[in-house]
Amino acid sequence: MTASTAIRPETIDLNSPSLYLNRELSLLEFQWRVLGEAVDESNPLLERVKFLAIVGSNLEEFFMVRVGGLRMQRDAGVTEPSPDGLTPARQLAEIRKNAQKLMEAAESIWLNRLVPQLRQQGVYILNYSELSPKQRENANHYFDEVIYPVLTPLAYDPGHPFPHISNLSLNLAVILRGKDEIRRFARVKVPPSLPQLVPIKRSSGGVRRDGTAPRRHYFVWIDQLIKANLSALFPGMEILEAHSFHVTRNSDMDIQELEAPDLLEVIEESVRRRRFGAVTRLMIHPSMSNEVKKILLENLRADPNDVYVLSGPLALSSLMELHRIDRYDLKDRPFLPALPGPLRDLERGEDTRFFDLIRSRNILLHHPYDSFTPVVDFLRTAARDPDVLAIKMTLYRVGRNSPVVNTLLEAVRDYGKQVAVLVELKARFDEESNISWARMLEQEGVHVTYGLLGLKTHSKIALVVRKEGEHIKRYVHLSTGNYNHITAQVYEDIGMFTADDDIGADASDLFNYLTGYSTREDYRKLFVAPVNMRQKFEQLIRQEIEHQTAGRGGYLLFKMNSLVDIPMIRLLYEASQAGVKIDLIVRGMCCLRPGIPGLSENIRVISVVGRFLEHSRIYYFHNAGHEIVLMGSADLMPRNLNQRVEVLFPLEEPALIRLVRDEILETYLNDNVKAHEMLPDGTYRKIRPLPDQPEINAQETFIARRRVLTDLASA
Repeated sequence: MTASTAIRPETIDLNSPSLYLNRELSLLEFQWRVLGEAVDESNPLLERVKFLAIVGSNLEEFFMVRVGGLRMQRDAGVTEPSPDGLTPARQLAEIRKNAQKLMEAAESIWLNRLVPQLRQQGVYILNYSELSPKQRENANHYFDEVIYPVLTPLAYDPGHPFPHISNLSLNLAVILRGKDEIRRFARVKVPPSLPQLVPIKRSSGGVRRDGTAPRRHYFVWIDQLIKANLSALFPGMEILEAHSFHVTRNSDMDIQELEAPDLLEVIEESVRRRRFGAVTRLMIHPSMSNEVKKILLENLRADPNDVYVLSGPLALSSLMELHRIDRYDLKDRPFLPALPGPLRDLERGEDTRFFDLIRSRNILLHHPYDSFTPVVDFLRTAARDPDVLAIKMTLYRVGRNSPVVNTLLEAVRDYGKQVAVLVELKARFDEESNISWARMLEQEGVHVTYGLLGLKTHSKIALVVRKEGEHIKRYVHLSTGNYNHITAQVYEDIGMFTADDDIGADASDLFNYLTGYSTREDYRKLFVAPVNMRQKFEQLIRQEIEHQTAGRGGYLLFKMNSLVDIPMIRLLYEASQAGVKIDLIVRGMCCLRPGIPGLSENIRVISVVGRFLEHSRIYYFHNAGHEIVLMGSADLMPRNLNQRVEVLFPLEEPALIRLVRDEILETYLNDNVKAHEMLPDGTYRKIRPLPDQPEINAQETFIARRRVLTDLASA
């Protein structure tokens, strides 16, 4: 169906698969937008390399989770189509075609654009054959001293079973021949603990910050270096062939919680199993012989359709190592996150005036433009304040060496506070980190729970209970993002400190729901999934339709990561048909088709991809001038609305509503540098400024405005 097709609204079947885009193909379409940043020469060179590495990392997760899940459905005989009408088998076929094009495009960008441009800037990614005699000597010395002791060649013959090939591993498949003239196979795993780009020489000199000539950096791929030194691993054997290959396995964990007496143990076992799930992608170079390819396919039990032949690096994600070199002239200019005006004079982590400020006004933080430090200071102040009785919070992804976790430990260990933490062990690919610090918290006396049966806890909320005179006062921090001090520097998110009594009471009820047996459904101000969020959200959209129908005008403006939920999309279609104007800022997957006459001509969808990962979820309802703004952790996806504990919180102060609506959301809508507009067929076009328009880059605008914005947020 094209945008030019004339459709009468009453003839449209909103259940028709033709009205919805496939979520997996939409996710691959997002990777094309990320890949576009690797091509965009307005980005510094090493930032372009970083975006290419992000595409590689995103594809690894895509094949581990999305392709892995579809493979399981197909192999189980599932033929029921997705809302867009594609069966699991058909989706896998379409994914292969699209993923192959995407990987080939990424390979071409690396080999034909980035590698030559890096050389021009003194960063050389060399093949082993290109090394000078001195460089080869240095590289071989590194092999002898560092790599060789770590390697473990594993033979495959009647006396040795085929070795386990772990998930995301880069390996060498080696064909050897001994004096008996028998051809043998061995596998050598490339150590993931070592640099994949081995530095072999770096010339002296300053970095181009002070006007001096930049350093020159030289690297060789570790698998090429190992390949060149295989004789050291197999003395007395003739090396006939050696080929690199990379394996991605299914990591779609299936946790049978009802049968699990100890969820922690089940998660640990699932993480172990992840290393040996079914192969979903096998990447090889075109030089690999049919003999070796056959051995791998048979023993890995891989489908030939899951083989991808590429000439470039097989693990694009390893290119992130290049971004760490000290070439600041090839990276984004750093900036210092700001502090809201009222918070600048507070003594860090021990100033109880923090509570006075929150009690007097709600305070917004827009990360990464605003510092994450106040969030840690809020918890640290609560830990050290003798009037604070309890601290409760949800933790989803906090990373390693977390100041948040350390502060909670300090609250219990040093100040005897009652601390309760809900840890989400099923935060995908963060399970091992979460298990480690969850055990640490338990050992120190923190009350640790692991959420509700069958539901993943994704909400971001911290509650401080404080005794003030004869009364109890609650202070709450709510956020669209995780309590992670590292990602807070590169993810765009919004958080709010509040002492609102209703939100505080709702927070207490929410924690009782998460840790006890509370079944409250009438939250005062918070929208909580799966309790009431879907119903309340639907009511607000239908209310906007009523305003439009009554002539009061209707307008919706939503910003989110993904739009997948079919009932919500159907309702947005109905709103568009009623004349409601709808702007959607959707970073990733979007299964709605905009711009179809008679259906969605009133809907515009844009996606902003830039320096920071757009992560906040903001939902604006014009409501006939009585504006409603909700923010929180929930995307409009079935899993968020039905299978996760999510929270959306309201903004009620006119100044904060104006800040979010006019200063933040409007800036995104006007972006003509990093924004892409979605077309009815699911593809995107880059938005360009008109000849008489200034360039507007939303993220750069926020950096330039950050002190003004933070002052407005606390006004």
